[in-house]
Amino acid sequence: MDDTTPPAAGLLLINLGSPDAPERGAVKRYLRQFLSDPRVVETPRWLWWPILNGVILNLRPQRSAAAYRRIWKPEGSPLLLHTQAMAEGLQARLGDRVQVEMAMRYGNPSIPAGLEKLRDAGCERILVFPLYPQYSATTTASAFDAVTEALRRWRWIPELRLISQYYDHPDYIAALAAAVRDHQAQHGKPDRLLISFHGIPQRYADQGDPYPHQCRATAEALAATLELEPGQWEMSYQSRMGREPWLTPATADRLAALPGEGVRSVQVICPGFAADCLETLEEIAMENRDRFLAAGGETFGYIPCLNESPAHLDALAALARQHLGGWVT
Repeated sequence: MDDTTPPAAGLLLINLGSPDAPERGAVKRYLRQFLSDPRVVETPRWLWWPILNGVILNLRPQRSAAAYRRIWKPEGSPLLLHTQAMAEGLQARLGDRVQVEMAMRYGNPSIPAGLEKLRDAGCERILVFPLYPQYSATTTASAFDAVTEALRRWRWIPELRLISQYYDHPDYIAALAAAVRDHQAQHGKPDRLLISFHGIPQRYADQGDPYPHQCRATAEALAATLELEPGQWEMSYQSRMGREPWLTPATADRLAALPGEGVRSVQVICPGFAADCLETLEEIAMENRDRFLAAGGETFGYIPCLNESPAHLDALAALARQHLGGWVT
């Protein structure tokens, strides 16, 4: 292909996002955008706005900024750095017939900016690839909302396809299993493998969100691939917020309870996160590690996200090729 030939298709790789800096002002801007999303907080605006603007955005940014500083790298946000590396790895695997751009649902680089780069490259067909293996309206649907909102301002709308889920894709499960085996080859096998997913309010699941069923399917497929017995693994949900009931069991509660049940060593993996971020590096690997050890546990291990590992990039590329069928030879 010569330099004047446009790509056959574009791929927009979307992750959740993070603040521009681990400082109160940047975190406040990020949280305002995130918590203003009606897909994330399904509460009437007349009730939610006073809580968000009068309480949460005055109290939470300082605490969250301190947490971000614990994980921030000299080059920037771990989530952003990993996602950039994943986009580069996908580009290398898919070749120059596909233009790969990355974007964040909240923060920068934005979804409108990513779409504009694909338009400028001449892409008339775009595959939207949110990095959420398990579908939820709070994540995948929200990302697609942002795409369609941006395209409302375009005169010429491209053809669109969306990868809405890949919770049971064989290559994704195989990559997770390989990550567990690699970690255990270095650190040994634990009494219990805890498979932790980001939580959502129970109300969302009751209203039809398939997320908990897909999380269970991922966990069971991973356990089966690893040939684990029922007592050797369990699954839980992390990152509760607010007072209403969320999916259970809660990761924090289980890690506090496991030592009392005779579990002295535990390893945690978070298959719902494609890249390491605040919820894995700080909440799990630091905060919940301390909770488990304070309760009497002896050995805690965090198994990193798949990030830009070759097996993960191969799995994502296989998914992309499947959904690009007919667009790219």
